[in-house]
Amino acid sequence: MPFTNNNNKSLLILGTRGVPAAHGGFETFAERLALYLTGKGWLVTVYCQREANDKLLSKPQINIWNGVRRVIISTSIDGPLGTMAFDWACVRHAMREPGLPLVLGYNTAVFSILFRLAGRSVLMNMDGIEWKRAKWGLLAKAWLYLNEWCGALFSSTLIADHPVIADHLARRRSRKDIMTIAYGADVITTASEEPVRAMGLTPRKYFLSIGRIEPENSTLEMISAFVSRKSDCAFVCLGQLDPEHNAYHAAVVAAANGKVIFPGAIYELSRVQALRFHALAYCHGHTVGGTNPSLVEALGAGNAIIAHDNPFNRQVAGEGQVYFSDVASCADLFSHAEVNKIWQVTSREYARRRFASNYSWPMILRQYEELCLRFCMRATTEAPVITGQKP
Repeated sequence: MPFTNNNNKSLLILGTRGVPAAHGGFETFAERLALYLTGKGWLVTVYCQREANDKLLSKPQINIWNGVRRVIISTSIDGPLGTMAFDWACVRHAMREPGLPLVLGYNTAVFSILFRLAGRSVLMNMDGIEWKRAKWGLLAKAWLYLNEWCGALFSSTLIADHPVIADHLARRRSRKDIMTIAYGADVITTASEEPVRAMGLTPRKYFLSIGRIEPENSTLEMISAFVSRKSDCAFVCLGQLDPEHNAYHAAVVAAANGKVIFPGAIYELSRVQALRFHALAYCHGHTVGGTNPSLVEALGAGNAIIAHDNPFNRQVAGEGQVYFSDVASCADLFSHAEVNKIWQVTSREYARRRFASNYSWPMILRQYEELCLRFCMRATTEAPVITGQKP
């Protein structure tokens, strides 16, 4: 049966690796939004990247996944240049498609000028202040800085996921053109202890960190703080680790001194949720960015939180949680968290209340639908009839 849309509610989602989600926050959000809108009668197209291989797709392929239209594009280039080539191909394809473009991330925002030159509206989620990350070289920082400006200038509306990001964008664009919508997550009210015990851990007897192991995420500081003191608890650090080729990773492993568990990156949802749910506290060292998905997910799991002290984290996690500024203060908070049973209980209660009032998926997705609907109603082009057979 052909999939039709007769009410002009059509959305094109660009900027991710595609759906179903298998990589990170933006992919998870794209999947959630696409399924939510499809269920409400929208025609949603998500651009999906196929990994480079010897049998490249000669042209975009189209199929339907759970009611979501997927345009699958392959490039012959790996790494950042391959991502740029993919984004360029997506924009060129989307230029021939009716619908409202929603671009997730500004890393190649310069390409979106094509939409504006064609007189089309485009929404852009501006993510964090990516060009400030220490991991980027000078050339990469210059490219990202340029594209932040391009995103701010070319988009019809800028979407900030955090008030501090909105303040930053207000230096580039009028406040009336900036919409603040946070990130969402699932609430976790129960989880099996089996994945936790299978790793040799005891529920409520370990600290947990999830994220990229890099300077901006304070991984070295948190691990140094943990090993500087005697503890009956464990520290579990989830994230890809390559100490042989990454100097920072090597420093992290050396600081751990065999006292930290590094299971690598875990993508199995049930395992990650179990690790979150049964942790004594979630440790969040991120220092740049907006509303971080991992911190929101910790709130949804009802975690007590030990976070780096900055406006991003304080606004998301709110009161009832504790914040560190250096290794010494982080070590003190680890000790406090282990012995203060009252804080353990009340901080979990604060986390659940904070999550329910600010970060549940229905609330976030409804805000996106309202924003998209406002622009779709201005359009006059009918959405296409989709059969899933032709690009």
